[in-house]
Amino acid sequence: MRKKLTLLFIDEHGSPLRSVAFSRKWLYLSVLLTLALTGAAGYGYHEFCGLQQQVAELKVYQESTVFQRERIVLQNRQIQDFAQNINTLNTKLAELYDFEKKVRIIANLDPPVDQEAFLGVGGSPPEALNTRLPLSEDHKQLMREMHQRVDITDMHAGVQQQSFEKLLKKLNAKRSLLAATPSIRPLDGWKTSGFGYRRSPFTGRRELHKGLDIAAPKGSPIIAPADGVVTFSSRKGLMGNMITLKHGYGIVTRYGHLAKMLKKKGEKVNRGEVIALVGSTGRSTGPHLHYEVRLNGVPVNPEKYILN
Repeated sequence: MRKKLTLLFIDEHGSPLRSVAFSRKWLYLSVLLTLALTGAAGYGYHEFCGLQQQVAELKVYQESTVFQRERIVLQNRQIQDFAQNINTLNTKLAELYDFEKKVRIIANLDPPVDQEAFLGVGGSPPEALNTRLPLSEDHKQLMREMHQRVDITDMHAGVQQQSFEKLLKKLNAKRSLLAATPSIRPLDGWKTSGFGYRRSPFTGRRELHKGLDIAAPKGSPIIAPADGVVTFSSRKGLMGNMITLKHGYGIVTRYGHLAKMLKKKGEKVNRGEVIALVGSTGRSTGPHLHYEVRLNGVPVNPEKYILN
């Protein structure tokens, strides 16, 4: 005989209301089913919690991925901007090279040659970096080219600096030469006798007239045609009162028949500065200036040194 389990339900007064009988088999099944459902619910809850954690971790990973992607985009943009700056710098260096060539042409100097190795014949800039290249495809290649171009540009800038320093020295030398070269009339007046062979008004013989005679009223100011130093300021034979200026680079000028010398030996004078007054001392037929230009001791035509 199967054993049964009876459940008795009573009311609040203790009186029996109803009884229900269960077999032990169904009771065991109920317990097992309850335990299975409880275990399944626990496992499901555990899996649910794990899933929630994975979702949270995935969200963090997605946010991190977005941040890294934005960072990479920013870095790529910075790399492209840097590449563009390299291109711009190379262009500027090429422009400086062209500017130096123009300055050398104006100053009648030899063209620069040191830059040809970097810029090529004619001073054209090197091929520009491709800043629009997708970095995701060829990032390493662009980086390598950038490093190489930076090294070349650095050497190029160094060579350009040296070239400019050489140019500056030559321009300073040119400036000193120009400042020392007679280039203006020493006196406003009338040309009475030029440079070259002529018949002497005193002897009647043909002789070399070593300077330029300029007639002007007595006391007219005589100016220095270039920067120089007074090396003689006194009376000298047939030249009468005379001043000699040494300008450098082998250039010397002489001024004769002066009424008065306004500069003494050893004084420095600048172009346009009054150095003496017109007179008729020495062997002279009237108030005038005898003006000589000598190059390395040899008399040359003064008119070639008058640009005004």
